[in-house]
Amino acid sequence: MRIPTRTLALTGLILTLGLTLSACSRLPAGAPKRDEILRQADTETGDFAIYPVTRAFLPTVAQWPTTGKQRDLSWIGAGRGARTNVIQPGDVLTLSIWDSSENSLLTSVDERVARLEEVEVSANGAIFVPYIGNISVIGLTPDLARESLQRDLEVIVPSAQVQLSLAEGRNNSVTLVGGVGRPGTYAMPDRNYNLLSLLADGGGVVNGFTNPQVRLQRGGAIYGTSVDRIYENPEMNTLLRGGDLVIVAEDERYFASFGATGIEALHTFTDDTLSAMDALSVVGGVADNKADPQGLLILREYPPSAVRPGVRGPRNTRVVFTIDLKSADGLFSARNFQINPNDLVMATESPINEVVVISNIVGNFVGLFNATQNLAN
Repeated sequence: MRIPTRTLALTGLILTLGLTLSACSRLPAGAPKRDEILRQADTETGDFAIYPVTRAFLPTVAQWPTTGKQRDLSWIGAGRGARTNVIQPGDVLTLSIWDSSENSLLTSVDERVARLEEVEVSANGAIFVPYIGNISVIGLTPDLARESLQRDLEVIVPSAQVQLSLAEGRNNSVTLVGGVGRPGTYAMPDRNYNLLSLLADGGGVVNGFTNPQVRLQRGGAIYGTSVDRIYENPEMNTLLRGGDLVIVAEDERYFASFGATGIEALHTFTDDTLSAMDALSVVGGVADNKADPQGLLILREYPPSAVRPGVRGPRNTRVVFTIDLKSADGLFSARNFQINPNDLVMATESPINEVVVISNIVGNFVGLFNATQNLAN
């Protein structure tokens, strides 16, 4: 019986593939093997240290220096201020002085009120009032300033009555910029104006921000924390001061994922702290069909100062942390091992994956060969 030409061609292809697979030690993989990386630490050119992540190891690594772009800013706790504002330089006052006397120095017969409008408080905290001169009002509430002006006027105009209104200037206002609905400058209604009130007045944090951060610039200092921490801790809802600048921005810290993970990309921190298990959740876990559960690696680079004598730190600036997800200790430790900014989370590929790939390819070709034989017969 003559075998069809297409059958001969397929048979030759199968034989060629079989010889090729036999000659190769392994197929190219999408991710490195755990042993391929770890064995390099034992060579003369190995320039990194390896640390298995276990419960016993966690207290040690917690004392090592930080890496990456850490948030080391402090924050100001909440307090309680006056229920009214106090006058500051740059505020604008409007004075209405009433006098009913016939021979008043300030008013006329037809107009019993004298108005001094838009009187700006000077840099030294004073305003000028005719017949009285400069009067210091800095640090006074509007009511106290009115009483002070009333006493000074009574010396020359015993029947005078004073009304005072305040328009807050920059020193009694705060500026909100960044990721909010309505950025701008907001006048402080009183001295109990806090950060969450400002965010509410500004329309709230915009949607889509990952772990939004707040930065408070006050004088020459910068303070910072996350918006979520302020929401969850009332004692962190700090009181604002005139001249404060508040910035809302997305968390800039990130880590990278590589290898047999769900996603190979850069990932923004979703919370103030991120454990290894949290990071796995962010990247979509590991590939079930090819990941090595004993080969989750965290690659981190420390500054040279971390390996100096007398410093609690690693043996090398380059460190590979290994996590065994097949053991209970490894799983619990992964929940307590903190990911640092700029870490690389790598899921290595299982060595058995090569055998599975070869078996599937050969099996498919055998099935195709049998189908071709049936056609030939």
